[in-house]
Amino acid sequence: MTPTFNGLRVLLVAPVDDAFEAHNGLRSRALERLGASVQLMDPTRSALVDKLVRRNVTQRVKAGLDQHRPDLVLISGEGTVPADQLDALRAGHPARWAWVLGDDLSDLAGTARGAMAFDEVFVGSTGGVEALDRHGVKHAHYLPVGCDPSVHRPLRARGPFRANVVFAGMATPRRERFLQELVEFGLALWGPGWRKTSLRDYCRGELPSTEDFVRAYAGATVAVNVHRSGPEMRSADATGVNRRTFELAAIGTAQVIDARTDLPAQFEDGPELLVYSTPEELRGQVKRAMQEDKYRDRLAENARRRALGSHTYMHRMAELLRVAAPARG
Repeated sequence: MTPTFNGLRVLLVAPVDDAFEAHNGLRSRALERLGASVQLMDPTRSALVDKLVRRNVTQRVKAGLDQHRPDLVLISGEGTVPADQLDALRAGHPARWAWVLGDDLSDLAGTARGAMAFDEVFVGSTGGVEALDRHGVKHAHYLPVGCDPSVHRPLRARGPFRANVVFAGMATPRRERFLQELVEFGLALWGPGWRKTSLRDYCRGELPSTEDFVRAYAGATVAVNVHRSGPEMRSADATGVNRRTFELAAIGTAQVIDARTDLPAQFEDGPELLVYSTPEELRGQVKRAMQEDKYRDRLAENARRRALGSHTYMHRMAELLRVAAPARG
């Protein structure tokens, strides 16, 4: 994919770390690979000059607008910039503004109000797009998350990173309920909160970095994906597909994943991954993947091919810029 947005100036306002917010750094890198000039501003981290003059997030964004004169301002996440400050920030600056949201909106009414200050809004689930549409937001687009093949890739794992069945992510009651079915298969858990659950004995660590996340799943015979929310949770949007789905595919480990409305548009059940809806189905799918070596290898190969061909952050950011970037003469 060759850069098609050479010279486009982007101000990306997003929290970035090497764990739960690592995807924002990967988005920035994808934008640069597409030819854009990216200025990244992390609202959770203040430069020395910002601390000295006591600039808040709004003031720091305004300084970025004045200094870099972006063509596009891209805000990632709910609550990153105070919604009541957006109109004032836009005044006097011709840049287009876009908002990138996750697959489960925590404050739908508030998000709908904030969306009116943006030219385009991108949501990681079709359910989120439909919900915003019902609240009068007609400029929301479905944009799933993705993977970066230079980060999410097959690795040789040894020691504690080698396991039969792996789940890496935050402990929740729903995940605990499903994963209890897998203890006899050699379950290994990584992530915060597991040592406070009934599965504490299967926790191998907290996963402080993206590299450890990749090694944990690369060392698995079977990778398990359990979303935080499901269709049985009426207050949550259970349509979207999480980042782990695409990352596991790129890592090249056979994946067993809970059913999601948006999943068939991204991966195919059977040739590329295995889908379950109940704890009993999860157990059966993991058992099948563990026992059928050649089939398991085909799953991993097919999913990785699909991820690299359709689901990288380069693909996602190219689509975002196609919709949100200002027209160029």
